[in-house]
Amino acid sequence: METILPLGGNVQYKITLDPGVWIFDDRKVDLDTYFHSSKDRLNALEEYTKDISAHWDREIAEGSVFPPTLKSEKKFEKQKMMTGTFGIPFEPFLQNAKPHEKAEKLIIQHGGDSTTILLSEAKKLVLAFSKCGKPLKEDGPVHVYFGDGSNFDSPIKHVNGFIVE
Repeated sequence: METILPLGGNVQYKITLDPGVWIFDDRKVDLDTYFHSSKDRLNALEEYTKDISAHWDREIAEGSVFPPTLKSEKKFEKQKMMTGTFGIPFEPFLQNAKPHEKAEKLIIQHGGDSTTILLSEAKKLVLAFSKCGKPLKEDGPVHVYFGDGSNFDSPIKHVNGFIVE
């Protein structure tokens, strides 16, 4: 099984996607909670503001010294990474490829078949790359979930490429 996925077609830049390195990407999402949490997601500025506010409040209450729990927090994050189920939004990769203005759809090649969706819907896709801390070797390298989670129980598997048309 090939683990590198091409993204090409009617794009300015043909790129390759390597799911093996996404575990270190800050854009990864926890799929155990992603589709089950509130559908109204905060935008990046609101999220950043809340994080900064929480940090400010902690520094006011505890001083600017790191609390003694920092080591245990890092251990928890490492444990979560080693046992979690993760995915990554597809939109940044699509933006980097820069689809041409006339491009309207994305073809997801999987197994010997293909699935075609509108480019506007493709921006909402989530690519799962890990289940219970393990890469998706049997039916991967990625599983494709629609942004609304409608195919959560039956994602697109055996994906081997993406073509923009």
